[in-house]
Amino acid sequence: MVFKRLLGSIGVGGPAVDTVLTPGAVLPGGSLTGEVQLKGGNADFDIEHISLELVARAEAETDDGEHEGTVAFERYTVAGGFRLAEGEQRSIPFSVTLPWETPITELHGQPLGVVLGVRTELGVAGAKDKGDLDPLTVGPLPVQEAILEAFGQLGFGFKSADLEYGHIGGTGQHLPFYQEIEITPSPQYAHAVNEIEVTFLAGPGGMEVILEADKRGGLFSGGHDALTRFTVTHDSVAHTDWNTEVDGWVRQLIEHRSSHGTHASYGHGDHHHGDGHGHRSGPGMGTVVAAGAAGLAVGVVGGMVAAEVVDEVGDFFEGEEDEGEEG
Repeated sequence: MVFKRLLGSIGVGGPAVDTVLTPGAVLPGGSLTGEVQLKGGNADFDIEHISLELVARAEAETDDGEHEGTVAFERYTVAGGFRLAEGEQRSIPFSVTLPWETPITELHGQPLGVVLGVRTELGVAGAKDKGDLDPLTVGPLPVQEAILEAFGQLGFGFKSADLEYGHIGGTGQHLPFYQEIEITPSPQYAHAVNEIEVTFLAGPGGMEVILEADKRGGLFSGGHDALTRFTVTHDSVAHTDWNTEVDGWVRQLIEHRSSHGTHASYGHGDHHHGDGHGHRSGPGMGTVVAAGAAGLAVGVVGGMVAAEVVDEVGDFFEGEEDEGEEG
């Protein structure tokens, strides 16, 4: 077992912590379980609190360009108020509930390029140390999977996924960022759109689905964005023809602008700028993962994920742990 030594404000010889998450993907709104394992230092220490913080790597678009940073979006206190004896080893189990809007990091076991983590904070003698950071894997809710599968079966392809800092106006969004899953059009709609961005905003009773299309320009008109929103319930999965439903959504998106309006009245808020089309240039956090048409994540080329995804994930966790050790 490898404990993460706390070398920051607590100092050398202080307690060490290692958080072990239960293996497997967690669903939005579901229970994240595991245990925090402590190893006492060279003296007795009073543990004031043990907190878990959910963090994400998100993009923010500002007037001076695009920036990436770490955003904390939920925090839980799982233990505290006890003394850890010198050299003592103690295991503290926990079960916490993820926010319903937690982004999806994988589909059918294939990573989408979105990076989430669980950061452990240990409060000892008035000091706080971020002693452990672990990757968090989140799979889709059944209704999310059904919608993405329908896109795939209709011939759409997965392009990338990322997290955008900011709020989508006119929605019930709670988190400080939203996920965009960018998909390429099926041959049937390739003449009309360059790409479609899908955003899920889930809640206990159902989910808002926001679709945004980067529409191609015509002979006498330039390209523009179209945006529309739909609401589905969690129990609609089993009795909905999702291919027909999603195709209807796409037709409505392409044929006319949403009745909710475009960015002026129902857009992605002040934080959503980009290149005038509401999307980013270059892969950024959402590094491209190739996918086939029979389900967006089925048939990933050679079973491989672009090396940039792996590098970014590794760099993110290594960098965050270094920051925690430096205090």
